[in-house]
Amino acid sequence: MEQAALTFAKVSKVYDGAGSVQRYALRDVSFEIAPGTTASIVGRSGSGKSTLLHLAAGIDVPTHGSVAVHGTPLAGLSETGRTRLRRRDIGFVFQLFHLLPHLTVRDNVALPELIAGARARSFRERVTALLERVGLADRADDPVAGLSGGEMQRVAICRALLRRPRLLLADEPTGSLDDASGQMVMELMLQMVSEEGATLVYATHSRELAAMADGILRLHSGMLDPESGSTT
Repeated sequence: MEQAALTFAKVSKVYDGAGSVQRYALRDVSFEIAPGTTASIVGRSGSGKSTLLHLAAGIDVPTHGSVAVHGTPLAGLSETGRTRLRRRDIGFVFQLFHLLPHLTVRDNVALPELIAGARARSFRERVTALLERVGLADRADDPVAGLSGGEMQRVAICRALLRRPRLLLADEPTGSLDDASGQMVMELMLQMVSEEGATLVYATHSRELAAMADGILRLHSGMLDPESGSTT
């Protein structure tokens, strides 16, 4: 049986508050996401959506419980090991793009390979193909600072998919866009993930965009709605 792309088993994340008070960002969350499927995460601000994604990426570690990516328990990895896993298997799309304004569109997409020290010829065709897919091939040599918000997010999606991650995580990827641009970006991301054979987990405030996923995880004050469905 194929391993789940993402598994949370009784995961809690607790932060120390004032005095001896503890604050639960997540409490006893369990679910599985099947490979090649899509899942949205919904909930009010502060419900734990970003915390869940950061734990899934190994950016943070749970206080209790376990997280596994394609069967690899993150708890068994060092910080360096989790970084290697992210570089190899996980892409991340942020709400505020996190692009470098002084670099061109092409170089922003290529950044993960440039950081890894790869030779340009090894990823040049991949960068061009991704930019063609999102309709920005003609802007490849333009400074990214001159793009619209929707165009910047398309560049960010290309960058996240550059190394062909098996799991793509997106934290409010349309939160900084108007409705029309957000809908277009979401549809494009879903299409590209399907074409790449990857798994997508994304957080959103939009009911309409959430409904585009195969399954919906609903968070309330850090707890998963029991009616939420895994995609396995």
